[in-house]
Amino acid sequence: MGSNFTKEQIKEKIKEENVRFIRLQFTDMLGTIKNVEIPLSQLDKALDNKMMFDGSSIEGFVRIEESDMYLYPDLDTFVVFPWTSEKGKVARFICDIYNPDGTPFEGCPRYNLKRNLKKMEELGFDAFNIGTEPEFFLFKLDEKGDPSLELNDHGGYFDLAPTDLGENCRRDIVLELEEMGFEIEASHHEVAPGQHEIDFKYSDAVKHADDIQTFKLVVKTIARKHNLHATFMPKPLFGVNGSGMHTNMSLFKKGENAFFKEDGDRQLSDTAYQFIAGIIKHATNFTAVTNPTVNSYKRLVPGYEAPSYVAWSGANRSPLLRIPNSRGVSTRVEVRSVDPTANPYLALATLLAAGLDGVENKLTPPAAVDRNIYVMDREEREKQGIKDLPATLIEALNELKSDPVIVEALGDHLYEHFLEAKEIEWDMFRTTVHPWEREQYLNSY
Repeated sequence: MGSNFTKEQIKEKIKEENVRFIRLQFTDMLGTIKNVEIPLSQLDKALDNKMMFDGSSIEGFVRIEESDMYLYPDLDTFVVFPWTSEKGKVARFICDIYNPDGTPFEGCPRYNLKRNLKKMEELGFDAFNIGTEPEFFLFKLDEKGDPSLELNDHGGYFDLAPTDLGENCRRDIVLELEEMGFEIEASHHEVAPGQHEIDFKYSDAVKHADDIQTFKLVVKTIARKHNLHATFMPKPLFGVNGSGMHTNMSLFKKGENAFFKEDGDRQLSDTAYQFIAGIIKHATNFTAVTNPTVNSYKRLVPGYEAPSYVAWSGANRSPLLRIPNSRGVSTRVEVRSVDPTANPYLALATLLAAGLDGVENKLTPPAAVDRNIYVMDREEREKQGIKDLPATLIEALNELKSDPVIVEALGDHLYEHFLEAKEIEWDMFRTTVHPWEREQYLNSY
C-alpha cells in the first residue's frame, strides 16, 4: 500500500495473483464504503479514468438530473484482498470522484481532505501526520446469521485467552492486515467485555483515512468468518466503556516535526501550542463531524474514560486533548473525543482546519488542566473556563452551524448535505418511541 505503483506493475501483480475482479472503492458523505466491481476486461478503462457511475444513488452526492460521475483510481491504493482466493482473487483501488467535465467533485470526502491539505501547504507545512486507535466490539451471530447482543468474551483490558475469546479472531485480522501492507503496532483486548483495539502505524492524512476505511472492511470481513459481528458503534451497551478512535496529529515542516522544540515549555513549539488553541476553540463546533451519530453522545459522558469537557493536559486522560509523553519526531497532540463512526476524511479535514486556525492567528491556549476533571463540580469547571462538549447530536449540529471555519473546512456541498442528513437522523430519533420509555411509563400512567 502506498508504494507508487505504475500501471504496468499493477497489471503484472494482477496476473501473478490470479485476480479476476477489481473493486473501485470510494466513501460516501456518511463514511460508508461504496464500490463498483468490474471484471478484469474493464481494467484499462478504469485505469484511464473512464469508469462512470450513477452519483444520484449515493448519499450526499448529486441529484438525479446530474447523476453521471467518474471514478479516478489512485494507483498507490492498489491492493489484493488476501481472503478472496477461492475462485480468483479480488483487488481494489480507492478512487476520487470527478465531474464529467474533469473537475474534482466537491462532494467527494477524499477530495475535500486534499483541499484542506493545500491550505496547510500554503502555510508552509509539508505533512499532516495521523495515527488513530480505532476500537470495536465483537458480538456473536445468531442462528440466522444476524448480529446478536451476546458478547464473544468477558475479558478486560489486556486480558489473554481463555478470558479473551476474541483473541483468535483478532490475530487473524492482524495477519490479513499485515498481508495487505499494514504495519501493526499493537493488538489487545480493551476495557469493556467484547471490546478490542488494533493500532497501526501513523501516516499522512489521506493515506491514513484510506487505511481506516480498509481497516474497518477487514475487521468486519474476518469477524464474520469467525461467526462474529464486528461493530464500530460508539456505545452498543449501557454501563460499559464505549468505542473511541483517539486521533494523534502532528504537523511537519521540511521533514521535521513542527510541534517539537527542545528548549520549549514541555518541549513543545509555539506551533504546537497554537494548534492546541485552535482545537480547543473549535472543539464544540467540529464535534458533529467527529461524533456524527445519535449514539455517539451516549459515549461522551463522565465515568467511562471518554472526554466530556473541553480542556487539554499532558498525562491527564480526562480532558478532550492530551499530549502523549513521546518527544522528538513523535511529538503529537491526541484528540480523544473522536469515535469510529466518523467519516475519517471529513473528521481529519475539520480537525486540521481547527488547528490551522490557531496557527494562522497565533492563538494562545488556556492553561493546562492537570487534575481529574470528572471530580470537579460545574462551578470549578466554569472558574477554569472548561466548557462541556455537546450532549446530543442536535446540540452539536447547532454548534457546527455557528462556526465559519469548520463550515468552510467541509465546503458548501458537504456541509449542506451533511447538515440535512443529520437533522433528519435526529428528528427520526426524537420522534421514535424507545423501549426505555415503555418500560418506564406504560404501566405507571
